[in-house]
Amino acid sequence: MDIGELLSYKPPNTPKRVQDEDNEEEDYENEFERQRKMRKLAKTRAMEAEQAERTHKVQQKEPEDTIKTEKPITEEERERILQLVENEEVEGEVLDESTLKRLILLFEKRALKNQEMRIKFPDMPEKFMESEVELHETIQEMHAVATVPDLYPIMVELQAVPSLLELLAHENTDVAVAVVDLLQELTDVDILHESEEGADSLIDALLNQQICALLVQNLERLDESVKEESEGVHNTLAIFENLAEFRPDLCGDAAKQGLLQWLLRRLRVKLPFDGNKLYASEILSILLQDTPDNRQMLGDLEGIDVILQQLAFYKRHDPTSNEEHEMMENLFNCLCSSLMYAPNREHFLRGEGLQLMNLMLREKKLSRNGSLKVLDHAMSGPDGKENCNKFVDILGLRTIFPLFMKTPKKNRRRILTTEEHEEHVVSIIASMLRNCRGPQRQRLLSKFTENDHEKVDRLLELHFKYLEKVEEVDLEIDHDRRDLDEGDEDAEEERNYLRRLEGGLFTLQLVDYILLEVCTGGPSTIKQRVTQILNLRGGSLKTIRHVMREYAGNLGDAGDNEWREMEQQHILQLVDKF
Repeated sequence: MDIGELLSYKPPNTPKRVQDEDNEEEDYENEFERQRKMRKLAKTRAMEAEQAERTHKVQQKEPEDTIKTEKPITEEERERILQLVENEEVEGEVLDESTLKRLILLFEKRALKNQEMRIKFPDMPEKFMESEVELHETIQEMHAVATVPDLYPIMVELQAVPSLLELLAHENTDVAVAVVDLLQELTDVDILHESEEGADSLIDALLNQQICALLVQNLERLDESVKEESEGVHNTLAIFENLAEFRPDLCGDAAKQGLLQWLLRRLRVKLPFDGNKLYASEILSILLQDTPDNRQMLGDLEGIDVILQQLAFYKRHDPTSNEEHEMMENLFNCLCSSLMYAPNREHFLRGEGLQLMNLMLREKKLSRNGSLKVLDHAMSGPDGKENCNKFVDILGLRTIFPLFMKTPKKNRRRILTTEEHEEHVVSIIASMLRNCRGPQRQRLLSKFTENDHEKVDRLLELHFKYLEKVEEVDLEIDHDRRDLDEGDEDAEEERNYLRRLEGGLFTLQLVDYILLEVCTGGPSTIKQRVTQILNLRGGSLKTIRHVMREYAGNLGDAGDNEWREMEQQHILQLVDKF
């Protein structure tokens, strides 16, 4: 070593002695972080060495003018290579079980340190802020776990779930929102489907720790005027959606633990329409879809009124976007689901739901499709009696019969097909004929003699339309029967009957039921008109009788056994009189 080199030589810095606490910090952090940096540095140097060697070979082999045209690596390319190396390292680490253990250990350490600093210096944020930033960074790093659902059982085993859920009550909402964001990614449906064992392990752990109640408590304190907290609300609802898809029975528990109340409050808030309001309507629809207890709870919480108030805006205004239109449809679906619980029909009646639906039908806005479905649900079966009579009283016949006579033309955002529209209208009229008594029934029957029996003509037009559809389905079934081997005949018959119902039989049954009711209950001119048209078009009374006998033998689930027996006898009596 010459004099110049000796003079320029600097001895390496002597490492400082650290306290025990610092050593402990290094045990956790250096193990997880420094190794990664070292590997990244080593890999970068290896790549640089390889690049230098390649350049050297080119210089040896090629003439001087070629060397001049060789492009050196640019700074941008260098950055891109470093980024790729870093990403590769991270991806490599998340697949490693020991790395996951170190990461969770580091998370536990930082969560504990932050908790201690907050207790020690409650009124001095500058003292605990650094530990909070570190904790936040570690939560962000834990997103890597979502790429390997097979490792979820290890995360559960290491008790990371209780520690994470504890942070939902953290004083700093940024930390709580970061945890929500992480949980949303961990429970992503596509990721959960990758590992059944991982999914079950994680969801069991979350439910054991009362995740629904904790998420609802956190929702209560989030301020949606703050962008990050608004995103936290959205991600929280996404967690509920993910969990409900995997565990549908969770819907009842979530509603009991406060979610249903929160959703109704969120829908009621007078804020401009946004993604969170849409999502709230969607989650409410999921909660009510298949959980009878939730329908009852909605009625008890006066939720029917809340939904009607939200829908009232759309009687004279169309939604301004596809998203808002979707929210409106979700609210209509919520009403339909809730009306399947009989006592809610009374709430609907008292809340003037019939009047609102009637106005929507008259206004001819996009809400008309949804209101038709709701009316069908409100008036069907034995529990629809009061609604049917009330609908006649509020002059609903003036609204429903124009829709019966002429199905509206397609609109740009049509929800119901022609067949669905006709099914709902015919079902509403059939329900009124089944449930109305006294003057209301007389007003209904007299409608079929107006304008030279035009409504009877329309009935027979629908009869032939749907009879033709059913005959087509029957031909397909006969064709399929020949191709199939003999199996369980009862199950096969049931499948075929359902197929025929979907293919038009259900609407045909309703149309023929109306024909029977008006022919036997109305003036004799109605029956004469029916016979005249059937003869003209080559139809027969025998076909209608056959359809109705089949209908009587296959009455659905509406009402109890006693009602079904009475209804069956009533239909068969109508057939005999016809």
